[in-house]
Amino acid sequence: MPSYVPIIFILTTFLTVGIFLYAIGKAGTDKLKGKLLFGFVLVWLVIQGVLAYTGFFQEFDKLPPRTFALGPLPFFLVTIAYLVFARKFLESMPLAALTLIHTIRIPVELVLLWLYQAGQAPIEMTFEGRNFDILSGITAPIVYFLAFREGGINRPLLIAWNIAALALLAIIVTIAVLAFPSPFQTIGLGQPNIGVTYFPFAWLPSIIVPTVFFCHVASIWKLVGQRQS
Repeated sequence: MPSYVPIIFILTTFLTVGIFLYAIGKAGTDKLKGKLLFGFVLVWLVIQGVLAYTGFFQEFDKLPPRTFALGPLPFFLVTIAYLVFARKFLESMPLAALTLIHTIRIPVELVLLWLYQAGQAPIEMTFEGRNFDILSGITAPIVYFLAFREGGINRPLLIAWNIAALALLAIIVTIAVLAFPSPFQTIGLGQPNIGVTYFPFAWLPSIIVPTVFFCHVASIWKLVGQRQS
């Protein structure tokens, strides 16, 4: 694999975390919920990096697969917890940053293509296969431009886009799980999804995907739930 691939992915991960921490900071790190989330993201980034570097996720005979059970699942549970118990904090997060952060899905999709070319992921996980999540990254700046013009917010556009982008995320996550070497694998039998078990690519399921999911949840709540509460 060319040396620039992990470098690009590391920079993409740091950019994702940086934008997310900025959004948390704008919502208020002086609040307990802000401090907890800010600290969790940084600690989780380090923990996942260390586990991946030591080969922890490459035990494919373990059930449930460590890559998913000890990678994204805790972050997803944190997201649900904030949706249930910290809605006011979600309402304070800047919608513009929660929208623009999705541009990072463009380099992520390029990295997935390079992982496929290196034999570390099936073609189904790329935009040459069944993964169209790159559309979320391409349209993010366009939606941002159209939705935040003239000091207003185009709520219908943002709601529709967030739901569509969340659906695309769900599709690739499903493909990734079904392509992972386990008793449940039905995709990529000749070239399974093993790239995400290595450093730094383990940050994809454990950091980038949950962060993107969190931003969609926060955005949809701000656009729909907040108005109904």
